[in-house]
Amino acid sequence: MSTSQTELLSTSAPAADNRKLPLSPLLALATAAFMGILTEALPAGVLPEMARDLSVSESAMGQALTVYAIATGVAAIPLSVTTAAWRRKRLLLLAVTAFAVANTVTALSSSYPLTMAFRLIAGVAAAAVWAELVGYARRLAPPHLQGRAIAITMAGVPLALSLGIPLGTFLGGLFGWRLTFGLVTLVSVALLGWITMSVPDAPGQRPGAREPILKALSLPGVAAVLFVVAAYVLAHNILYTYIATFLDAYDMGGSRDIVLLVFGIASVVSIWITGALVDRKLRQLTIVSSALFLVASVLLAVLADNMVVVYAAMVLWGLGWGGVTTLLQTAVTDAGGDRGQALLVTTWNSFMAGGGAAGGILLDGLGPKSFPWSVLALMAPVLIVVVAARKHAFPSVRPGAE
Repeated sequence: MSTSQTELLSTSAPAADNRKLPLSPLLALATAAFMGILTEALPAGVLPEMARDLSVSESAMGQALTVYAIATGVAAIPLSVTTAAWRRKRLLLLAVTAFAVANTVTALSSSYPLTMAFRLIAGVAAAAVWAELVGYARRLAPPHLQGRAIAITMAGVPLALSLGIPLGTFLGGLFGWRLTFGLVTLVSVALLGWITMSVPDAPGQRPGAREPILKALSLPGVAAVLFVVAAYVLAHNILYTYIATFLDAYDMGGSRDIVLLVFGIASVVSIWITGALVDRKLRQLTIVSSALFLVASVLLAVLADNMVVVYAAMVLWGLGWGGVTTLLQTAVTDAGGDRGQALLVTTWNSFMAGGGAAGGILLDGLGPKSFPWSVLALMAPVLIVVVAARKHAFPSVRPGAE
C-alpha cells in the first residue's frame, strides 16, 4: 500500500461507513494479488522442467523466485515514494500490464539471462501492486470490517500458492510449462478489463504529506511483527521453492501436484477461518498458525519417508500458511499504519528472496532433506515472539475492533 496515503479514495468510491463490503472491487484487488504471487511462485511447480529446457541446474533455476523477490523487496519503498502522487488505478494497471509482458517473455524465451531479466521486471511490478492493496481494502470498508476486507483482498496470495501453483504444476505436466505461463498472461489481460470496469480510481498523496517510513520501526509492536514476517517467510520459502526437489528425495516427485493440492485445500480452509475471525481473534490465530507450521516441519524432518505423514504435514502447513498473510498484514497495519505496511512489503519480499537463496545453498551443501530442519530452527523463535508480544504486536483485542 502507498505509504501515508492520506487521500486514497475519490468521491466515486463507496463510502467507508457503508455497512456492506464492495465485493467486486475487493475481488479484483484479490486477483491482482493472486497474479503477483502466481507470477512469482509458478516456477516452483515446474522447476525441473524449466531448468532442463534452459540448460541450467535446479538450484540456478530456483533463483527465478529469488530475483523476483529481491526486485520487489528493493523496489518497494523507493517505488512507493516515487509514485506516491500518481493516480492509484493507473499504477495498478501498469503493474498488471508488466505481469502480462513478463509472463509472455518467459513463455517464449530460450535464454536463461533474458528470462531472469523479465523476472526482475515482474518483481518491480509486484512492488507496485503490494504498495496499493491493503490501503484500498481498508478504505473501502467500514472500520469494524477492515480486517475482513483485507482478508478478502489478500486471499489472492495463499490462493495462488494453494490452488494456482498446483493447477499450474498439473497443466505444466500435461502441456508443458511454456503454455502454462502463456495462460497466466491471458488471465492478466482479463484482469486489466476487470480493474478498469470495477475498481474506483483514487488520487495519489498530496506533495509534502509523506512521513519518513523508517520511523515506523520505533512504533510499539512493529519490530516484533516484522521479525515474525522475516522468519516465517524465510522458513516457508526455503521449503516451498524446492518442494519438487524435496519430494523427489523421498520418491514422491510424481505426486507433487497432489501434494500441492492437499496443501492448497488446507490453505483455502485457513483463509475462510481467518477471514471470519481475524477482527476478533488475531492473536489466537497467529499463535495457532505458527504452531501448525512448526509441527509440520517436525513431521517432515523425522518421518518424511512415510507418505501418509507427508500428506498430514501438508495439511498442517496449509492450515498454518493460508491465513498468515492476512494476519501479519493486519497486525503490522494496526501497529504501524501505512508506514508499517511499506516496511512489511520490503521485509516480506527480501526474506522471500532469502528463502530461495538459502534453499539453493542448503540444496547444494546438505541436500533437500535439510529443508524441514531449517524450517524448525526458524519457526521455534517465531512462536516464542508471537506468544510474548501480547501488548502491541499481537494483542488479544485489536484496536477499533468490535
